[in-house]
Amino acid sequence: MQLGISSYSYSGLVRSGAMRQDEVPAKTQAMGFDALEFSTIAVPEGDTLPAFAEKLRAECERVGIPIVNYTIGADFLRGCNGDLDAEIERVKTEVDVAAILGVPGMRHDASQGFAADTHGARGFADAVPRLAKGCRAVTEYAADKGIRTMIENHGHFCQDSERVEQLVNAVDHPNFGVLADLGNFLCVDESPTKALGRLMPYVFHVHAKDFHIKSGNGFNPGEGWTLTRGGNFRRGAVIGHGDLPLVQSLRILKKAGYKGVLSIEFEGIEEPLNGIRIGLDNLRRLVAGVDAY
Repeated sequence: MQLGISSYSYSGLVRSGAMRQDEVPAKTQAMGFDALEFSTIAVPEGDTLPAFAEKLRAECERVGIPIVNYTIGADFLRGCNGDLDAEIERVKTEVDVAAILGVPGMRHDASQGFAADTHGARGFADAVPRLAKGCRAVTEYAADKGIRTMIENHGHFCQDSERVEQLVNAVDHPNFGVLADLGNFLCVDESPTKALGRLMPYVFHVHAKDFHIKSGNGFNPGEGWTLTRGGNFRRGAVIGHGDLPLVQSLRILKKAGYKGVLSIEFEGIEEPLNGIRIGLDNLRRLVAGVDAY
């Protein structure tokens, strides 16, 4: 497996002004990663997304770091004020950006759930036909450009492995699959290894991360911690410092024959570059250890 990183890992530095987004490729190459993925590109004032994507691709080519994925937000229930056709067309414009970046894959959300004022049936199964229509339209468009699309186990709505599997099978298109995030299953209190094993037949790309977890029955740990859907506490961690069953997850990937990129998505409260550096070193050793068995 190649080890990559999501640009989201640097987002705290970019937001603070400590790093420009067009400096991310060189930093990624210098830190020893094999690949980079861009997550929701922050366009500088006076530029456009397509033009800035061209600049990012050129910078990646200059430093010799391949871009392997493009990650964006989408919501086929509530996006574009609930206009499904408009949201589909908006996401297609992001596929055009992915083509400019030259990536083989693009991840988009399906939905974060029904609006609070929705009346009537609003379970996940009720949303699947509409979500599948949106995902299928986008992946058919992307397939013509040689780009595979995928959803991620992300958020509290389209997160459980059974829900993700249900949606992928409803879309029923060979160009559509899953970005499996090794940690996000804990956002809905699901066993990460059981969930990963279920989704491996559909996986195109993988995010590596770690979380600290505390029972929701105890004291609120405060800043940096968020609640899972089931009311437990979680906080982003340096890879190898948290509570995720990473060795077991890596064994599942190996057994399934996964040969793609394993991208770090750092969400900890530690200084980002230190957190990324330590996490990369730990992930290298974890992967090497799994390969030894």
